[in-house]
Amino acid sequence: MTRIRTCLWFDGRVDEAAAFYTSLLPDSRIVGSMPYTPTDNSPGSPPAGESLTVEIELAGVPYVLLNGGPMFPQTEAASIEVTVGSQEELDRLWDALIADGGQESQCGWCRDRFGVSWQVIPQQLYDLLAGPQAAAVTAEMLTQQKLDVERLEAAARG
Repeated sequence: MTRIRTCLWFDGRVDEAAAFYTSLLPDSRIVGSMPYTPTDNSPGSPPAGESLTVEIELAGVPYVLLNGGPMFPQTEAASIEVTVGSQEELDRLWDALIADGGQESQCGWCRDRFGVSWQVIPQQLYDLLAGPQAAAVTAEMLTQQKLDVERLEAAARG
């Protein structure tokens, strides 16, 4: 059986990350975990008691979080994109993701406290970018960190 899922590399705290991520989105859950086997002496191995991998689903999409060590830190080259239907949902997710050490970036991108990059995008942005007002909407989007639907819609109206 062929199966596809995204693997995110962590330097510790995969159990904490899994619990946090699955608390953010509906239809999310921890599927299972594989404990670290202390007989493995490879560099960067997690401490005893931590999981080596945790399988999760975020809004039904499968991921595996790998407790692989410091060799490959997270970058913005890969991100989790979440499309939301309202400013309220966008605000809730954004605030949770940047809390406790996360960082805002530009155009709806942020980084959580574990270093994972996220895009929190309102569906309205895609709708507005599909019309003749796309240039004005894009220009407004480029001025924002957390996206503001009212400002994007105002830009579309001119």
